[in-house]
Amino acid sequence: MIRAAIDADAPGIVALIAACWAEYPGCVMDDAEVPELRALGTHYAAKGGRAWVAERDGAIVGLVGVAPLNAGAWEIGKMYVSSGARGTGLAQALLATAEDHARAGCAAELRLWSDTRFTRAHRFYEAASYVSAGPIRALHDVSNSIEFAYAKPVAGCVVRRLDAAGAASAERRLAAILKACVDGGASVSYLPPLDIEVARGFARKTASGVALGGRVLLVAWLDGVLVGSVQLDLATPPNQPHRTELQKLLVLPHVRRRGVARALMLAADAEAVNEGRTLMTLDTRADDAAEPLYRSLGWIEAGRIPGYALNPDGTAHATVLFYRLV
Repeated sequence: MIRAAIDADAPGIVALIAACWAEYPGCVMDDAEVPELRALGTHYAAKGGRAWVAERDGAIVGLVGVAPLNAGAWEIGKMYVSSGARGTGLAQALLATAEDHARAGCAAELRLWSDTRFTRAHRFYEAASYVSAGPIRALHDVSNSIEFAYAKPVAGCVVRRLDAAGAASAERRLAAILKACVDGGASVSYLPPLDIEVARGFARKTASGVALGGRVLLVAWLDGVLVGSVQLDLATPPNQPHRTELQKLLVLPHVRRRGVARALMLAADAEAVNEGRTLMTLDTRADDAAEPLYRSLGWIEAGRIPGYALNPDGTAHATVLFYRLV
């Protein structure tokens, strides 16, 4: 049962957090450093937020809180689930409860901090479409805690450029998007069914390109879920410093026709200008669903190459070459 946290829950909350911290070397619970745990309900209410606990057989097995920060940003905090309750969907339910409350409070973005040692938590947040955002921070506590920052927009369709850390943290989401698109029939260099490890390898290569400065990665969230991406290849030859190639426009099949691809393309235009590029190029399968989108955005057909790539059934299809001046 998930219910609002009350101050009387303090002993159970402290026990839960202490047990979770004990799973990691060097993490020590000193409740003097977190006095708000003695009255967590009051603490979050005073900040304009709310906290919840999950109970099972009279014991507290889960916890989460959320409170406003500033200008539409809310912060998720105190997210813990006991080891025996993991893998049951409880963590997802707690996080959804906090996120829904923040949305009801007109949150545009959610942020959180996670100890660098909590690798299981990182995977959980990344699966929920959070990405690494901003520098780390040191708490200077008895556990010598250093924390990663995570964030995601939660209202409408939002496109952002990811740095190398953000791209690396989005690996699993980006791999899942690539697999869903390829398995759904998209012609983006791979054939279905796409092995998820191959997709993850592609995502890692993308993050490496971002880190080396040769690639721009733009990702799109729709109502808090990371659903699409597009890339700009900046690693052009020395005699083409003014050109960039747009690659891998990907949107999850079930959210297409909701403006995500168009938002990604417009953001790609802006990033090309920011990078000092004046000519953009791309290629796409002839008669593909994206072709009308490119034309509507001012992309000009330069020609087509017959039999350029193969369909899943082994037949060949033509590829259309487009360019755009920006």
